[in-house]
Amino acid sequence: QPLRNVRQVQATSGAFAATVSDGSIVTWGDSRYGGDSSGVHDRLRNVQQIHSTSRAFAAILMDGQVVTWGDFGFGGNCNRVREQFTLMS
Repeated sequence: QPLRNVRQVQATSGAFAATVSDGSIVTWGDSRYGGDSSGVHDRLRNVQQIHSTSRAFAAILMDGQVVTWGDFGFGGNCNRVREQFTLMS
């Protein structure tokens, strides 16, 4: 079934992530490259933008939060710096 109402698509070296008009994200591809977002799926709501490295994704939510997934060595885990993120208006 084709994806509809896609706003943005980003890629790593082995996976894709698409933002949909309802603010959700759909991912596919190799899980080692961010193709499996099930570990953060509950937090991927109201996504404004997505960005990628070669093996990880970062989603910026409407409230300024950042959610990351993929290879931890390539940015897939932002827990150490999460408190440094602030909402910019």
